[in-house]
Amino acid sequence: MTGNGKLLKDRNRVDEMFADRTLLITGGTGFMGKVLVEKVLRTCPSIKRIYLLIRNKKGKNPQERLKELFNSAIFDLLKNTEVETLKKVAVIYGDVLEENLGLSKEDREMLINETNVVYHLAATIRFDDPLKKAVLLNVRGTKYMLDLAKECKNLIVFNHVSTAYCHLKEKVLYERAYPPPADPHMIIKLVEWMDERVIDSITDRILDGYPNTYAFTKALAEALVVDEMDNLHVTILRPPVVVPIWKEPIPGWTDNINGPMGLLIAAGKGVLRTMYCDSQGYADFLPVDIAVNAMLLTCMDSVVQKKRRIYNCTSSFEYKVSWQEIIEIGKGIVANRIPLNGVVWYPGGSMKSSRLHHYLCVILFHYIPAIILDSIIFLSGNKPVLWRGQQRITKGFDIFEYYANNQWDFNNDCALQARDLLTERELELYKVDGQGMDLDEYFYHCTHAARLYILKEGDETIAGAKRHMMIMWCVDKLCKCLLVLGFFYLMYQYFLKPLM
Repeated sequence: MTGNGKLLKDRNRVDEMFADRTLLITGGTGFMGKVLVEKVLRTCPSIKRIYLLIRNKKGKNPQERLKELFNSAIFDLLKNTEVETLKKVAVIYGDVLEENLGLSKEDREMLINETNVVYHLAATIRFDDPLKKAVLLNVRGTKYMLDLAKECKNLIVFNHVSTAYCHLKEKVLYERAYPPPADPHMIIKLVEWMDERVIDSITDRILDGYPNTYAFTKALAEALVVDEMDNLHVTILRPPVVVPIWKEPIPGWTDNINGPMGLLIAAGKGVLRTMYCDSQGYADFLPVDIAVNAMLLTCMDSVVQKKRRIYNCTSSFEYKVSWQEIIEIGKGIVANRIPLNGVVWYPGGSMKSSRLHHYLCVILFHYIPAIILDSIIFLSGNKPVLWRGQQRITKGFDIFEYYANNQWDFNNDCALQARDLLTERELELYKVDGQGMDLDEYFYHCTHAARLYILKEGDETIAGAKRHMMIMWCVDKLCKCLLVLGFFYLMYQYFLKPLM
């Protein structure tokens, strides 16, 4: 191998692109944002500075929230090895909901002069948010960020994180721009002018077939970015459903129970017994570390190649895992390998293809047990929790069912072309394929991390949880036996006995 050949193989062009440059990140305290900040600090030592746009929240100012961010377990590796690197991160008070991002004159001027790369992640990911809130944050917030980017004197690229599920009327999504469901500028003016109660009353008409405000507003935001392609070097990244970390820095880590993790925990606790879902359908999931790697590599690719601007970073074109497979793997893990604490029933249940069958099971196995157990909890002097939990599960079902019972496919030509041009070093640092994934081990790590970081259930409780799960298994089998005996008794009492 020649010296130049080895040099090419060892190049980390992401670090080269960020060398002595400044990043501005919105949404840096969110799930993907945390992983992005950690990954950049760990693999791009040449970066000059990262500015995080952070607002006040729950009585905490931006500096306090930055400290809270670094207290997250995901930064433990950096704190143990490269603690000085954390000093490259600085906070700027800002809020994408406020006019001109709520920036002071001095901070805005500083960002205009110093910012080289923007990653815009800030968005509400709640599917059921009121339309006004979703528009102001997801759409108008994107407009404000684009306005700032156009003023930046040394901007290289503006990276907008969209979603693969924002053009839901397209059954095959290509890596190109699509017309928005409405004029984003008019929708912004509409929600600014009208009272929220009036907007809520006409939301269904405005959505015009879109299942929720999240998908609708993300499509509008993407259109604003597309409109600026002649004025700015922008990229659009479309990840699918983002799930916990696969490989590093902490396998299985997450900071929320949204989406699949919420279903896994609910099933593991025994409170989720039925789902209305096409069991052979498949969803498009992407571990957050792979999504973040894709964000960094597509940014570099777009700057180097200059022609690719929109990337579908999805997984189902390579790996299709059915809902049935996911549920069976999850049940096996929480029942046998690493059960959760406080399980109210042995994990079981199934997916239903009939909505009527599903609703009957919801009443029998969700609502009635919740009412009975909550009554016992109340009579014992404690606060009932199961009925409220079931209401949250039901609300989540309304969102889940749409995506679980519809199917989309994605074309990833641009993302694959970018992958083909990576050096050996880049492939090592920024893994973006699923080669080597063991689903059983992945979900095991997800469950373990959920116990530790979400449910605060330490490893010392696993032995007790296994004993409790064994008891639940015995109770489950006993109840099934009693049901069978009860059925045969009724058959005998009302059908066979009169004939004797």
